[in-house]
Amino acid sequence: MNIITRIIRIFVPSYNKKMINIVLFGPPGSGKGTQADLLVKEYNILHISTGDLFRYEMGNNTPLGLKAKEYMAKGELVPDSVTIGMLENKVNANPDAAGIIFDGFPRNIFQAQSLDTFLSKKDTMVTCLIALDVPEEELVKRLLNRGKSSGRADDNDETIIRNRIKVYNSETKPVFDHYAEKGKSALIHGVGSIEEIFTRIREAVAASH
Repeated sequence: MNIITRIIRIFVPSYNKKMINIVLFGPPGSGKGTQADLLVKEYNILHISTGDLFRYEMGNNTPLGLKAKEYMAKGELVPDSVTIGMLENKVNANPDAAGIIFDGFPRNIFQAQSLDTFLSKKDTMVTCLIALDVPEEELVKRLLNRGKSSGRADDNDETIIRNRIKVYNSETKPVFDHYAEKGKSALIHGVGSIEEIFTRIREAVAASH
């Protein structure tokens, strides 16, 4: 290490800390939750799930949680601005995070652009988007098997399962393309052992930064 690099590391703390920010996509039954847990352990980063955010904000009756309840009570979709506000609150509450896994977010181009703007203000950006790719028939088989023990009605109805997969594909493709244009999207083959799939993900993350 030369003297200039040493000086930079001493006087510019951010030089030492390049955040790893991963957008993680995976259709129902793809094993995304398992891979998210492994990513957290591997990189010691924060896992933010939009589902968890909603449960926390609504369960604690925060201002954003109350707003979300108002819309849901009327059978309306929660506006992007509310979801984005919840996510920003979570990120701001963890200023020392070495990176973040965004799980279930962004779901559309507006959310993706909002995320890019928010991260740029923190002098960071999305490192990569990882999308687990699993054939539809394999997903249906996995979810029907899971339904035997999960007790979830949506895991026992093949029509519902296929519709969930269809919705996932239609929602995520524009966001995948958004980051693909920046050279940051990776489609990962999601069939194999947990370790094999994680190795593919790790290689994609390494190639992106």
